[in-house]
Amino acid sequence: MRVAEFDALGALDAEPVLLRVCESGGWAAGVVAGRPYGTLTDLLDAADAALDALPDSEFDAALAGHPRIGERTERAQSRLEQAGVDESDTATLAELAALGAEYERRHGMVYLVYASGRSGTDLLDLLRDRVGNDTATERRTAREELATINRNRLRQMFAPDGRVATHEGDAP
Repeated sequence: MRVAEFDALGALDAEPVLLRVCESGGWAAGVVAGRPYGTLTDLLDAADAALDALPDSEFDAALAGHPRIGERTERAQSRLEQAGVDESDTATLAELAALGAEYERRHGMVYLVYASGRSGTDLLDLLRDRVGNDTATERRTAREELATINRNRLRQMFAPDGRVATHEGDAP
């Protein structure tokens, strides 16, 4: 599928495509409402704008769709994104879990980070740096991380040959 074909989809067909990227119905509806885009760059910019426009309650719903770092998940996409964590030793995984729980207690949300290509040690170092931040800073950082995740997923979805994966786990 090319962006022009995505643009031509009805809203009922386009929103489920976007919900595989981000589990926020408000975000998906916002991106769909802004069509047509014509280019992937325009679509990515609109995705960022739709995320920026989300109220906190809808942003929290989007965060709920992300597993904790190091947590086993059934979603192929999340497993691939967190593949570097799988090679971590038990001590790193235990510290990620403990510090992640502290982060959630302190900030009221899951620790969200763009994990692709990063090791468990790298993600733990980032978590150590972020856990002590104030919650307002962390909410801004989490929005930035989610924007990066969304952009990466959209790029993967719209493969160089113009195809889009039609089922989770399909190679685009």
